[in-house]
Amino acid sequence: MAGPGMQSMLYQAFQNQSDFTAPWRTGASMALGYLNMLPDGLSDKLFGRLSAALELITRSTLTYSRPAYGIDRVMCGNREVDVYEQVVYSTPFGSLLHFKKDNGRAEQPRVLLVAPMSGHFATLLRGTVKTLLQDHDVYITDWHNPRDIPLSAGAFGLSDYTDHLIDFMGELGPRSHMIAICQPSVSALAATAIMCEDNLPARPASLTLMAGPIDTRIQPTKVNEFAKSKPIEWFEDNLINYVPVQCKGAYRKVYPGFVQLTAFVSMNLERHIKSHVDLADHLAKGEKEKAAAIKTFYDEYFAVMDLTAEFYIETVRDVFQEHLLPQGKLKHFGRTVNPAAIKKIGLLTVEGEKDDICSIGQTLAAQDLCTGVRAYRKVHHMQAGIGHYGVFSGKRWNNEIYPLVRDFIHMNS
Repeated sequence: MAGPGMQSMLYQAFQNQSDFTAPWRTGASMALGYLNMLPDGLSDKLFGRLSAALELITRSTLTYSRPAYGIDRVMCGNREVDVYEQVVYSTPFGSLLHFKKDNGRAEQPRVLLVAPMSGHFATLLRGTVKTLLQDHDVYITDWHNPRDIPLSAGAFGLSDYTDHLIDFMGELGPRSHMIAICQPSVSALAATAIMCEDNLPARPASLTLMAGPIDTRIQPTKVNEFAKSKPIEWFEDNLINYVPVQCKGAYRKVYPGFVQLTAFVSMNLERHIKSHVDLADHLAKGEKEKAAAIKTFYDEYFAVMDLTAEFYIETVRDVFQEHLLPQGKLKHFGRTVNPAAIKKIGLLTVEGEKDDICSIGQTLAAQDLCTGVRAYRKVHHMQAGIGHYGVFSGKRWNNEIYPLVRDFIHMNS
C-alpha cells in the first residue's frame, strides 16, 4: 500500500504539535490551581490578569472525548425524578444510550433520538434530550469517535449508519418512535422504509424529521452550494486524513474534527475572537458567572469528533451532490430504498424559517416521497423566526415546537 501523501499527514502534524505543547498547558493548569487556592478578593485584585492568561493557555487545545450529558434529574409532571445513563446495546462505532428515569410512573412512549455525525458529539443534543425526558422514555444514538476505533473494526459508511438505526430500533421494540435531527434524516427515512417494507415488528410508530437535508435541490444554501462546487475527488484529496499513530484508530481514514471546526470558526471568526476577549476580561475582573457561561459553550464547541472517510464522502456524494434519495436511487447495501413503502406510521417534518444550513422545503420533501402514509397522519410545521439550531434547542423549541412533537408522538402511540 502506498504511503500517505503530505496533505493526508496534516492530522499527524496537528497531533504532534498538540503533544509538544501539552507540558505548557499542564504547567499553566498547575499554576492556576495554586492561584485559585487564594481568597477570591485577593486573587482577583492581585493576580486577575495572570489567572486569565493561564486559563486561556489551559484551554488552547481541543478535546476528543465525549463531554458528559450531565442530566441527573428532570421534571416529570409536578415532581423531579432521578435520571441514570445506561448503555443497552453497543458496537465499535456507537452505543444505544438509555436515559432511564426513576419515576415509578405509567409507561411513557419510547423515543430514539438520532444524533448527527457532523464533527461534534451527540451531547450537542443534551438540551433536546432533557426536554423530551419530561414526557418520554428517551434513548439516543451515542456515536463513538473514529480516532478511537481500531482499523480491525472495519468500515463505517452511510449504509452502516442506517443499519445501526434499524438495530437500535430493534432494541427499543414495537411501537417506539424515531426523531432525527438534521443530517441523519436521510438515514432515518431509509431505515424506516426498509423496516416497513420488511414488515419488521420494531418499525417506528412515528417518524419525526427536524431540519434534515432530504432534498437539497430545493432552495440550496451556501453549505449545499459548496458541496456541489467541487468534484468528489477534491473532498477525498483535500479533506481526508489518516488518524495519527498515537491513537487507537491509527491509520484509519477520516475527515478530522479539527478541520471541520476550523471551517465552523472561520465562518464567524470575529464573533469567536470577541468571545475569548470577553472571557479574558471576565476572568480578570472575577466575573465568574459570565466567564462560566462562555467556558461552558466552548467546552462543548471544542469537543470534536472525526467522521470516517467513507461516511463523509458518501454523504457528500449521495445526499448533497447526486440527491439520490429524492430521485429514488439511494441504495442500502445495493438495495434500493423505497420511501413509498412507509405505511401505517405518523410522519412529522419540522423546519425553521431562517435556517441557513437546511432551508425551507428540504425537509418537507419527505412528505411527498412518503406516498404510502395517509394524509391525516402527515404533519408539517414551519417555525417562524428561528435558524437551524433553534429547531431543536432553545426557548422556541421548548415552548412552541416541543409541545407539537410531544402531542404528535402521543397521538401515534
